[in-house]
Amino acid sequence: MLIYLLNSLGLGEWEWSVYARCVAAFFVALVIVLVTGKRVIEILHHHQINGQPIREDGPKSHLLTKKGTPTMGGILILGAAIIAMLLCCNLTNVFVWIGIAVLLIFGMVGFVDDYIKVTKQTSAALTAKMKLLLQFVTALAAILVVAKYTPEEYRFVLNVPYFDWQFNLGWWYVPFAMIVIAGASNGVNLSDGLDGLAAGLLSTVFAVFMVAAYLGGSALAIATKAPQIPQVLEMAVAMAAVVGACLGFLWFNAKPAQVFMGDTGSLALGAFLGLVAVMLKQEILLAVAGGVFVMESLSVMIQVGWFKASGGKRFFKMAPIHHHFEQLGWAETKVVFRFWLIGIVLAVAALASF
Repeated sequence: MLIYLLNSLGLGEWEWSVYARCVAAFFVALVIVLVTGKRVIEILHHHQINGQPIREDGPKSHLLTKKGTPTMGGILILGAAIIAMLLCCNLTNVFVWIGIAVLLIFGMVGFVDDYIKVTKQTSAALTAKMKLLLQFVTALAAILVVAKYTPEEYRFVLNVPYFDWQFNLGWWYVPFAMIVIAGASNGVNLSDGLDGLAAGLLSTVFAVFMVAAYLGGSALAIATKAPQIPQVLEMAVAMAAVVGACLGFLWFNAKPAQVFMGDTGSLALGAFLGLVAVMLKQEILLAVAGGVFVMESLSVMIQVGWFKASGGKRFFKMAPIHHHFEQLGWAETKVVFRFWLIGIVLAVAALASF
């Protein structure tokens, strides 16, 4: 939007390069969250007297320190990021609108789930089957539109980084991409259990994919051997907005958290991350950069599988795995900082693929 406004005032194109708009989107989203955050938290707290329901079987410290903390803070992140996108992105780019649509739809699913939880004080609102159905249907629609606007030589291609291999999966790529988007959405959701954990990890992973989008959408794609998809260049601006919003949210979400992002934020941001990986044809790179999210998801699957196979025994003291380390006696901040450190290392490993 700002592109058209400022160009109409006679400013040249140089001022509005992708790099400049990434910087602008980052700071617009960051400032919006910091300026409006306190007021939004007050509103959420007013309408959520009991706040986020806390697991009775979880770490005992959570019952004392987290009870009453408002959730649905994802509204802050999504609102700031989308406003920054509308101001700084080229709105003729279809990929930008697909990204905004996914954020809104997954955000709405999460909002409904959060709202039922806080009003009825239950840990389970929408059923797992219902949420998965909504996630897969939305993912399918997004993938089909992305495929239509992706160059034919990359449309159904699976790119393997580090080895420069590419495999055309044909229409099998569609269900694979659906799993990537839904899996990323739920992986981030599972990681949102400690103060600042998910927001900090998301900031790092989105920064990696901001670089990946810039490389994949420009002439540098040839030099880095990444799939060259011109449409994804604009997604670098969109991801800069998300990084700014997540870092701003950390100001309020770091221990002791004043607000949780809830399913409203985690489901939407995870889905957006998976969607971007599909747009860039960097799904495997997502598993590297977002390795902590993968680890969290696997820990839950292992715990559930082992519980059923062993007749009621636990593989971990508690799942997701960040709670396992808490049960071992680690302080919450220790778990968060070490998971952040792992995330940074994995981010560097992902960038090394270029």
